[in-house]
Amino acid sequence: MKLLSHPLARLAAAFACIAVLTLSIHLLRSHVSSAPDYASAVIVDTSAKVIIEIPAGASGSKVAEILFEKDVTKSALAYFRAAVADPRSAKVAPGAHELNTKISARQALEQLLDPARIPNLIKIFEGGWKSEVIDSMLRYGFTKNEIEHAFTKVVLPQGFTDAEGLLFPAQYSFPAGTSALEAVQAMVDRFSHEATGQQLLSAQGKLTPAQLLTIASLVQAEGDAKDFDKVSRVIRNRLDISMPLQLDSTVHYVKKVRGQIFLSTNSTLIKSAYNTYRKYGLPPSPIGNPGALAIAAALKPADGDWLFFITVAPGDTRFTRSNDEFLSWKALYEKNRKAGAFN
Repeated sequence: MKLLSHPLARLAAAFACIAVLTLSIHLLRSHVSSAPDYASAVIVDTSAKVIIEIPAGASGSKVAEILFEKDVTKSALAYFRAAVADPRSAKVAPGAHELNTKISARQALEQLLDPARIPNLIKIFEGGWKSEVIDSMLRYGFTKNEIEHAFTKVVLPQGFTDAEGLLFPAQYSFPAGTSALEAVQAMVDRFSHEATGQQLLSAQGKLTPAQLLTIASLVQAEGDAKDFDKVSRVIRNRLDISMPLQLDSTVHYVKKVRGQIFLSTNSTLIKSAYNTYRKYGLPPSPIGNPGALAIAAALKPADGDWLFFITVAPGDTRFTRSNDEFLSWKALYEKNRKAGAFN
């Protein structure tokens, strides 16, 4: 007869396993909780610094080992414990980071999450143009030929022919040896993996995903976040009645100028497929790289019959269907602009 065939014997064995497991967890917690750690202290500018390289896909334990080897932390376990306790640790970017040495594990984590401590960073802000991303990549160290090759070979979602609009706004740092193509692909893949990006790419209806992305780029360029869904509705309403969009941002995109409120009459006459004062319908492609909120607004505009909107003063954007009301607001905008309200 087998020893464990008896119910009492099986029960005793189960309790024994639980006891061993409980003891193992207790010992592990005791070991981790007693991990040597430098004391947290105010860091002065004269403190020693070191550049560490975080490999792509590095686990928390691997990062902990790197920090310990570079004398950033007093032990690998100290950082591992801090990382396990803080979900933000999953957002530590791969690539180079400049950290102080001999700091506490918690300070090390905070410094790893600080973009100012990433010495070489590609930043894509919401609404940033592809041309601005290229400039940032040049400063990062990629050559013009490498970048041109990257944008030629990058794999885009189905239905798209250019990366403009698909370079998701974020701060990117890459491990040493990353190619320009790998960097650009990572930006496009980030768009595809974001929740709003997935919703846009899978959208079905009268507008294609490419058209929705173009609307999102217009929304990003034209409105404050609180008004994104209303701006999106104005664009839809105008498209529905074949009314020209007449958006200043599309002309600014052609001229490659930022920070201008005033648009001259001559500028509205520029011959370009992106000039929505001359051309009906949407521009042929996005005019920048929109963020998640603008994409969400493009997918779900507010309810309303508005055909016009104008910002009469900073933070005061008004929407109407009446051309007369719009013109009266435009006069107020001109008055405020000349008084320096937009300076």
